[in-house]
Amino acid sequence: MDEAIILATRRRLVMDGFSKMTIKDIVDDAKVGRSTLRRRWGNKFDLVVDALDYGFRKQGDLYTVDLNDLEPRDALVAAVRHVDPARYSPDAMVLMGNFAGEAIRTPELMEILREHAVRPRVGFIERALTQLQERRAVRAGIDVHTISTLCFGAYFANYYGGERYVDIPEDVVAVLWPTIAARTTMNRRPTSPVRRGR
Repeated sequence: MDEAIILATRRRLVMDGFSKMTIKDIVDDAKVGRSTLRRRWGNKFDLVVDALDYGFRKQGDLYTVDLNDLEPRDALVAAVRHVDPARYSPDAMVLMGNFAGEAIRTPELMEILREHAVRPRVGFIERALTQLQERRAVRAGIDVHTISTLCFGAYFANYYGGERYVDIPEDVVAVLWPTIAARTTMNRRPTSPVRRGR
């Protein structure tokens, strides 16, 4: 029953956003009584926090992939591919957009999004780049945080720009790699051309 309520809440967050979603709609969608929901969650915000946490736990292995067995360039492509918001939830972009729209009315939701969805993903790419620096495959002086933010941000630019790139991670790394790769790794594998499919 709890999972039915959580899943109904997540769907309503996507369809209606936090401000417009109602407890009545959630209990109707979950096919449970209002008292069942109220016994577990005292208010809509607490319910939404648990619904978000459900999604974050489902993605629990997202930030623990071992990239050490891959060639350096392939490791960076894999890291960028791994942080795709839609990798685990096709509605992730809409959900994030809804939370951005709530930033003035309910700033706590935006902070939850930053803490659990944005910072861990950017941090994952930062760690991948740091490992590549330790392997001397990537230059020591690069701005790891800015590059990681650019990699993650490419998904948002693609989605909100209405683009339909075939392979965002490959395209992003194709642009970045010649700039960040250590000279010793530049000639190991030719850089793939940027492909822009629609």
